[in-house]
Order: sequence, then structure tokens, then C-alpha cells
Amino acid sequence: MILVPLGSAVLGLALAWVALRSLPHRLPSRRAVFTTGALGSLFGAYLMHSVLGPGHVVATLIGAVLIGAVTLSLLVRPRSRRLSRSAAA
Repeated sequence: MILVPLGSAVLGLALAWVALRSLPHRLPSRRAVFTTGALGSLFGAYLMHSVLGPGHVVATLIGAVLIGAVTLSLLVRPRSRRLSRSAAA
């Protein structure tokens, strides 16, 4: 019973760690990213458990990771635009 929320939180933290390793300059603080990853995956597990019902542990964890990834993608900042030399002239 406790393994699905715990597993989804651990997967969310792992997903946040991968996001921080991949895009460190385009994400806010580490604390915000780790919190969002864990809470997004917990929400995803809750949502998938509500939709699928009990007994679908693997599908619930997959859905938790997908919803956690979507939640983390909302934190990504756009690239900074630099003026090119032709635009500045």
C-alpha cells in the first residue's frame, strides 16, 4: 500500500535529478525542481490510481513518471535571446 506512493516519489526525485543534470541553466533552484518532481509524481500516482483502480502498480508508476515529467517541463525557462550583430546594426 505504501510502496506505490514511495516508489512514485523516488521516481520523481530521480526524474528531477536527471532534469537538473541535463538543463541546469534553464531551471530554477534545485529545491524547487526536486519538490516539483516529487509532488508531480505523487499527484500522477494518485490520478492514475483513481483512474485505473487498485492492482495496476506498474501502470500507475508509469503514469506517475509521465505526469511528473510534464510538471517538471513547466519549470523550464526559455533560452535567453541574444542580439545578433546584424540585428544590432
